[in-house]
Amino acid sequence: MSVLVFADSSEGKFKKTAFEVVSYGKKVAEQLGNDLVVLTINGGDASELYTYGAEKVVEVKNGLTSFNAKGYASIIKQVAEAKGATTVIIDSSVDGLTLAPLVAVALEAGYASNAVALPSSTSPFVVKRKAFSNKGFNNTEVSTDKKVIGVAKNSYGAHENAVSGSAEGFDATLPELGVKSENINRATGKVTIADADIVVSAGRGLKGPENWGMIEELADVLGAATACSKPVSDLGWRPHSEHVGQTGKPVASNLYIAIGISGAIQHLAGINASKVKVVINTDPEAPFFKAADYGIVGDAFEVVPQLVEKLKAFKQA
Repeated sequence: MSVLVFADSSEGKFKKTAFEVVSYGKKVAEQLGNDLVVLTINGGDASELYTYGAEKVVEVKNGLTSFNAKGYASIIKQVAEAKGATTVIIDSSVDGLTLAPLVAVALEAGYASNAVALPSSTSPFVVKRKAFSNKGFNNTEVSTDKKVIGVAKNSYGAHENAVSGSAEGFDATLPELGVKSENINRATGKVTIADADIVVSAGRGLKGPENWGMIEELADVLGAATACSKPVSDLGWRPHSEHVGQTGKPVASNLYIAIGISGAIQHLAGINASKVKVVINTDPEAPFFKAADYGIVGDAFEVVPQLVEKLKAFKQA
């Protein structure tokens, strides 16, 4: 028997979450006394995965040029059956949350999403998960013979555990996908929200799209991704791809800086998994301050330029 980990990638490069799920899968395999098998679909250099404990890597290069949940689920099912996998591990990214339930149905497996720790028990199989929009946790028992576990981003971490690994190809059969991608436009030269350790986000307190230059400058100094609140994307000030929150992209960064965002419950629910939250707002009663680790009561147009200046001086020192 084996534990199968799906290591996600984009444009031939592994995402940071890939290294986290491989690290997690390595330990789960040790707990179960199983082999670890890592699956890549049009992924990067397999040797990168060896660093995190991937002794066996299965590479599928089947012509899928972009993510397709139905196609990916079919491939994972085929590899899981070929390798005798009873546990499948996938990240809990936006794509992962779409993909994992399809894999669970295909394998007739139980599914536990947003796992934040290794199983506390393997018989019965019990895993700790985020619940109630990241406001609490529960311990979920998965009683089926086969299991699909979704690992919450930035919850377990990527841990180097170098091994001498090997890679092999796999000829997967694709089903009728039903959806065809005609064109995909991606932002280039920027840190994506999904991969960012630091996210700088702003809201209507910026007063207009013409003032976003200082947000982008702060993000550039920090090597961060830029994001925004829902009203900002609804107004067309920023692209919808930058909208974070419960109804946008979830954020689980190491540092989240919110500038001119009051902190509606939907926004807080989507960024609550971030480890350190910093808020800059003129209103001392803004709800965001109650959720923040650090807060600055002040005008963003005064605070942010000073912050950028100090950070640049610090980096040059």
